[in-house]
Amino acid sequence: MYKTNKLYRMSTTNLPNIIETEIKALVKGGYFNSKDSFIEEAIKYMLSSRGDLKINAAVEMYRSKDVSLGRAAELAGLSIFEFSEILKARRIKTIVDAPSKEEVNRQIKQMEESR
Repeated sequence: MYKTNKLYRMSTTNLPNIIETEIKALVKGGYFNSKDSFIEEAIKYMLSSRGDLKINAAVEMYRSKDVSLGRAAELAGLSIFEFSEILKARRIKTIVDAPSKEEVNRQIKQMEESR
């Protein structure tokens, strides 16, 4: 149902020279294992300190069906209810997956057998 997450290689070809030099110095000094690990850490820090970006990313991942409603809410750091309200305000439909009839019947049978 949801798209498989794809891993993308980080592209840093457009970084200004001074930033490239600073990153290389930090890697050489042993503060980071590689340029990619520095960039990954920088992005994680930015997303954790900018809640709006985190929410916007989760909204876009949900909109493109890369993640479920529950996973998007988790990534945004919100409850499903809070995240649903954001989607509603942005006029984005929420889709709640329901278990199949077979799954419901299986669960009922399992509960009856455990009595």
